[in-house]
Amino acid sequence: MTKAGGRRLVIVTGLSGAGKSIALNAFEDLGYEIVDNLPLTMIEQLMEEQAAAGVSEPLAVGIDARTFHFSPDAFAALAARLRAKPDVDLHVLFLDASDETLVRRFSETRRRHPLDADGRLPEAIERERTLMAPVLEVVDSRLDTTARKGADTKKLIHDRFAGGSAVQMVVSITSFGFANGVPRDADLVFDVRFLRNPHYVPDLKPQTGRDPAVAAYVRADEGYDAFVAKVSDLLGFLLPRYRDEGKSYLTVAFGCTGGRHRSVMLAETFAARLELDGIVVQVHHRDTPFA
Repeated sequence: MTKAGGRRLVIVTGLSGAGKSIALNAFEDLGYEIVDNLPLTMIEQLMEEQAAAGVSEPLAVGIDARTFHFSPDAFAALAARLRAKPDVDLHVLFLDASDETLVRRFSETRRRHPLDADGRLPEAIERERTLMAPVLEVVDSRLDTTARKGADTKKLIHDRFAGGSAVQMVVSITSFGFANGVPRDADLVFDVRFLRNPHYVPDLKPQTGRDPAVAAYVRADEGYDAFVAKVSDLLGFLLPRYRDEGKSYLTVAFGCTGGRHRSVMLAETFAARLELDGIVVQVHHRDTPFA
């Protein structure tokens, strides 16, 4: 929750290979002071020393399984203490990615996973995922970088955190295919596989949900109007309450089988509707990237 008057502190954590270095670079671009792998026991001391010296710039600290004195319990206790301080505005950002993506990234860069002591990378990733799982209980937002390039991750962080303590909530609308799994960072997920599928229409199959013919085909489904009306009512009820609770970023995901037709069309539809309501919206099509 955004705390008026407090110095912004972002703790960037998550899985190795999910993009922590890219995230810290993005915060540095935004004017944050950056510290990576600072021992947990020294974060409060650093904040106090900088406050005494009159340092007011926001601070981003990278913490992961390699951090000295790291444990999920110690991390949760630290987050609780920081959130209790009236002069600290804490946000915990968790970076995640699929196991397959992490294996590919470590293989491409020839880096060694910090928990890989025996050359078994998949097992090391699983150990770290188990170790970091309790941290998810105290995070403020989660960013899945599976289908995102470094530049995309930097742009998302810039959009989320530019302006520091701004209270306006940003809504990310994501399309995806269930064949490739549900996005890990989704807050709300809507399954639109009940709508008629353009994939089985030869002329529509090579197109996407952005094409007018596909959109018209999906809208012709007898359940479409009722679905859009009910989801619109639900979002109209939920979004102000999330915002009032201090949530600065919300991810709403629409999924179909392959992530090319129905989910893309619904994501574009709701993004346009929310923008008309004056809401700041980002659109991301995970499984059908557009140039």
